[in-house]
Amino acid sequence: MQTRYPIYRTGIGQDSHRFLPSDSSKPCVVCGVIFDGVPGLDADSDGDVVYHAVCNAITSLSGVPILGGIASDLCRKDGITDSQVYLERALQTLDPQKIVHLAVTVEGKRPHFEERIDAMRKKIAHVLSIRPSQVGITATSGDGLTDFGCGDGLMCFCVLTTVEA
Repeated sequence: MQTRYPIYRTGIGQDSHRFLPSDSSKPCVVCGVIFDGVPGLDADSDGDVVYHAVCNAITSLSGVPILGGIASDLCRKDGITDSQVYLERALQTLDPQKIVHLAVTVEGKRPHFEERIDAMRKKIAHVLSIRPSQVGITATSGDGLTDFGCGDGLMCFCVLTTVEA
């Protein structure tokens, strides 16, 4: 009898957006959480850099273009700008892979993430149908070394691990 071992895969994703002018009424949404006191991100959608980075990581695993394909169609044809909808569609392309861990790092001088990281972990864990303990989020100001660290926008990198049993 042949033993079947699980197959693990790792996807990597990145996304970045500039902030809109400070007088913009568009909310700043990161990981599905709204941050007050910061302008929204310049994007056709809500500009959620975390959800977009995860969509890109899923594309690296499934080969299905999410942000350049599915999300663009949802936005342009149906007027859907909620990045959670894009992420939910992306998840449908993973079968038979199941997510076992997500690691996220966000760079930006603003907003201040420390007090909201737990809410962000819970929100994305719910969307991904995993436990918050399977989500790691770190945030850095970048110490002013990049445009993100100077407060001009946000950048996110993520690593997504899946298993196929």
